[in-house]
Amino acid sequence: MKIKVEKQNLMEAVNIVSKAVPSKTTMSILQCILIDASTESVRLIGNDTELGIQTEVDGIIEEHGIIAVDAAIFSNIVRKLPDGTVLINAENERVMIRCEQAKFNILGRDGTDFTYLPEIEREYAISVSQFTLRDIISKTIFSISGNDSNKMMTGELFEINENTLRVVALDGHRISIRKVELRESYGNKKVIIPGKTLSEISKIISGDMEKMVNIYFSDKHALFEFDNTLVASRLIEGEYFNIDQMLSNDYSTHIRINRQELLSCLDRATLLVKEEDKKPIILLIRDETVELKINTTIGSMDEVIAIDKSGDDLNIGFNPKFLIDALRSIDEEAVDIYLLSSRAPAFVRDEGTYCYLILPVNFINID
Repeated sequence: MKIKVEKQNLMEAVNIVSKAVPSKTTMSILQCILIDASTESVRLIGNDTELGIQTEVDGIIEEHGIIAVDAAIFSNIVRKLPDGTVLINAENERVMIRCEQAKFNILGRDGTDFTYLPEIEREYAISVSQFTLRDIISKTIFSISGNDSNKMMTGELFEINENTLRVVALDGHRISIRKVELRESYGNKKVIIPGKTLSEISKIISGDMEKMVNIYFSDKHALFEFDNTLVASRLIEGEYFNIDQMLSNDYSTHIRINRQELLSCLDRATLLVKEEDKKPIILLIRDETVELKINTTIGSMDEVIAIDKSGDDLNIGFNPKFLIDALRSIDEEAVDIYLLSSRAPAFVRDEGTYCYLILPVNFINID
């Protein structure tokens, strides 16, 4: 195999496919990037069997062939090369990489041992803009669980109902829900996509309003197609939680509050919270104000914010991080918070775009 590729283009492609290369694995071939110049285009592929990424890179193919190279070594070499045209020449599992006066020789591996992306049926697909997809992911991904003991909680539910896409994430303490209107109507579908896949996709896509992502769903896989890149992921199998059963329109207290004021106050409060601390921030909700209090081993803080309120007075405690995550994911100047009691979930929501459910934290009553 012999190809020529511009260093910048090659570096971008390596960065993309490296996101599917595992840091630890018992199968050493999976720690490689496949360079495939066996057809009329140069493709780079990374694949850990759960997540696979393939991208095309502009280049000149002088001799067709394939070779697998250690991802970490290859990435570091390409990053340190001078700007210019990179020549990659592979023969008998020896790989020569040259750019300007820099020349490397490294060991490669037989490309036929590498696992390509799975063939995924393209019968069912939806299309969303790159901006919309990245926005949805960033505004829900923080609510997935990092604990593999419940696989469902490590993924996000993508639920398509005609022209509406609802994305749900939860970790047992909170739920994040975002809804977007699709440009077309589709058949109803529910799939659970691993959080890792969505996180990596959000780092790759440009966020351009005009550029689209086509998402194909089969029984066991999802395939994301955008620009010159394919991302294939196994789906999480099983029945997702009955989210609608957890949501309620009942409330005894409704407040409308300036989002940035509340967010700034919470940011200040967390200055007093150590990582191992479980201290809640306590909201004392009265007719025209909410007083926020926190008391930790470092010190204490209280602050008063003006609100519009209807319903009962209420004292309630929350993990401040959960409130901060939700507020940072909302673009509106003011937010509506609905509460039923000091032990019932709070809802931060609007009429149809988003809903964040946050479980309260028990505390010694204070006034």
